[in-house]
Amino acid sequence: MITNYPKLYFGPMSSEIVDYVINVNAHNTNIGLIPSRRQIDFSSGYVNNWTTKSFSNYVKNLSENTLLQRDHSGPMQGEEVDDGLKSLSEDSLHLDLIHIDPWKKYKNFDDGCQKTLELIKHCIESNADVLFEVGTEEAIRKFEAVEIEKLLMFLNDNLSNDEFNKIIYVVLQSGVGLDLGNSKNTGSFDSSRLQEMNRIIKKFGKLSKEHNGDFLTTDEISTRFDLGLDSINVAPELGQFVTEFYLKCFKENEDLCSKFYNICLESKKWVKWVDKTFDPNKEKDKLIMISGHYILSHPHFLELKSNYLSHHQKDTSEFNILLEDHLSNSMLKFQKFLNG
Repeated sequence: MITNYPKLYFGPMSSEIVDYVINVNAHNTNIGLIPSRRQIDFSSGYVNNWTTKSFSNYVKNLSENTLLQRDHSGPMQGEEVDDGLKSLSEDSLHLDLIHIDPWKKYKNFDDGCQKTLELIKHCIESNADVLFEVGTEEAIRKFEAVEIEKLLMFLNDNLSNDEFNKIIYVVLQSGVGLDLGNSKNTGSFDSSRLQEMNRIIKKFGKLSKEHNGDFLTTDEISTRFDLGLDSINVAPELGQFVTEFYLKCFKENEDLCSKFYNICLESKKWVKWVDKTFDPNKEKDKLIMISGHYILSHPHFLELKSNYLSHHQKDTSEFNILLEDHLSNSMLKFQKFLNG
């Protein structure tokens, strides 16, 4: 039974981030992992070609205390448009906690509440011990405090006490927004909104969680925790930490760097993060920083990495030590939050 929930949840943007979390959690620290369906799902995913089951097996074999949570389960959240049920069935068997998020498809409040209930019931049929997070982030559907209260009242009225107690987290929206292209958090923080939502969440005996905590300073994260926030998610920023390391390495060789750029360019993963004024030929480093983490399992990238190691006469273990040092330095701003 989980009794100590993390303050920090990291998106497994690459296998390097997963290994970092496993290593950190081996030293009396506590970071959860929150795979999205596009990253890791029942049959596919861009992170290390893991499925939900193989990812869970990998982490659990190396770390008994790393909590695994599905981020944004539900319809329209995967690589293909679906109802999300098959994914949820696998999640229920292999993950500790599931974020139930039908709100991308169901914008109507009553419809979203009903679908949240149905998806919780679906998961419990597969595994009576699975735990949940409900609500969604502001980028998908903005919630008012009164709607958080109505959602929790609806679930409390339509679930048994045991089922309702399986809801651990409720998403709180205090004003965050991501600009991956410029590595900025563009949200407008509202402390009163955080405190009001948190008050309601606590009234129902739940923990509060904010999504999209990327590119916040240590002080900005601390302020949220000081006002009562229990946990926060960080994801794309971590992918940029890894991409930054590879870009720095490949810049030692113009041909390798050019190939890295071309793999990123052809992936099209950068398109949704830029506006029409963006010129990919003039802002190559920016394009790589936006999309690099998406292609780290691509065969062409793996070949590129192998060529780099061969050209510079570095073995994999030496290279991994350099990468770990880079990640440790990049993660310093999170240090004070690592102990749960």
